[in-house]
Amino acid sequence: MVIPDGSTPPPGRGIFCNRTLNLRSVRAIGYDMDYTLVDYRVDAFEHMVYAQARERLASEGWPMDGLTFDGSMVTRGLVIDTELGNLVKADRFGFVKRAMHGTRMLEFNEQREAYTQTLVDLSEPRWVFLNTLFSLSEGCLFAQAVDLLDQGALPRAFEYASLYRHVRARVDAQHLEGHLKAEIAAAPERYVVQDPEAALALLDQKAAGKKLLLITNSEWSFTSKMMTHAYDRHLPGGMTWRQLFDVVIVAARKPAFFTERGPFFEVVDEMGLLRPLVGPLRTGGIYLGGSAAQVEHDLGISGDEILYVGDHMFGDVHVSKRTLSWRTALVLRELEAEGSALEAYRPTELRLITLMREKGTLEARLSQARLALQRLHAGYGPASDEDSASLDARVRDLRGQLLALDAEIGPLAKAGSEMTNVRWGLLTRAGNDKSHLTRQIERYADIYTSRVSNFLHATPYAYFRSPRGSLPHDPGGAS
Repeated sequence: MVIPDGSTPPPGRGIFCNRTLNLRSVRAIGYDMDYTLVDYRVDAFEHMVYAQARERLASEGWPMDGLTFDGSMVTRGLVIDTELGNLVKADRFGFVKRAMHGTRMLEFNEQREAYTQTLVDLSEPRWVFLNTLFSLSEGCLFAQAVDLLDQGALPRAFEYASLYRHVRARVDAQHLEGHLKAEIAAAPERYVVQDPEAALALLDQKAAGKKLLLITNSEWSFTSKMMTHAYDRHLPGGMTWRQLFDVVIVAARKPAFFTERGPFFEVVDEMGLLRPLVGPLRTGGIYLGGSAAQVEHDLGISGDEILYVGDHMFGDVHVSKRTLSWRTALVLRELEAEGSALEAYRPTELRLITLMREKGTLEARLSQARLALQRLHAGYGPASDEDSASLDARVRDLRGQLLALDAEIGPLAKAGSEMTNVRWGLLTRAGNDKSHLTRQIERYADIYTSRVSNFLHATPYAYFRSPRGSLPHDPGGAS
């Protein structure tokens, strides 16, 4: 992406396009709030979630002393295997590329034995996709609980699947009972990342004639406090965040908001007093519940006239795309670290590409020499100009060259596989292929970016064009 002044944004700050999108044809832009309009300090937020869930488990007699949240242990895009007690990273085809049992990474042979005949299929209840930053504490706590279960240290028996459900319920309880949001609302400066450019990006969109919608699962009191803290200080002339949005919808119950028809209630005062909505949605109104279908009807817009921006792969992007054909944008905060890592690795990557081409040439020559030797020994095919001894010598020489080349390639490839996270590598890659998360992004997110303020660089009039898809048989493609 190129910024209007002709420059390019920093690594990871672009808006990346899977499906061509003309913002000029978009009449309304809807936004999620948590980790979308309001960005949190992930480590601080997930430490808090983890600590509260850990205390709840400790009260049940679990030996939790010494266990702490490890932000590097789990990443977005991993999948929990509730049958074997593993966390796995799969490629776009569902093949497992890395696996961890409890907190221990599996060796290659262990991983192969567990998953040679198994594909990750998210439609099966066995698999749980960690598709948001809210999942990190859950994944870390489950991995540690698997260790405790294997050690026989838990107060009662579990299977891995029931263990996961137990841990998940304790993590969810922190959200449902309001403990987390109460603590964040009491000290927002500790958890919220300020991004002054986000306010300007929204002002640009509003001034360009876009209807702006805020659609969040958070309740009104929390939404008001977070948006006030994150936006009001960055808006001009006493303007407040509420003046940015044509419609604000809280407690939306996504993904059901996109698939079901629930009633709307109007929030009539700052204390959150409700009354049933009579008539259509009104500009400037604040509402609770409802449905996307009524939003479309009352605003007179539908389908690809609406762009929805959120951080949840399923609850924001997948469902709105499949159910309503809304255009979609996924917020992936990790893209910035990934972009910086890829840029730093680029010289090494170019060297690795050169070495891999050399390896491919040597492998082809070795294969030809082995075939010539095979034909000579079996007595078939065209006559060879070389005898058995010279062919044997050539095979040994080529194998020696390949061994030396592999010794040089190995450390370079290992460094590439450990970028951003030593255990799991890049978010968007699984080995040399695309990760399972990337496959979901390609299918359901028209565009993706690291933060809302990146729209500032694109302008409300941008035309995002997807790159031409490449195929292995294209000229210059892999042989």
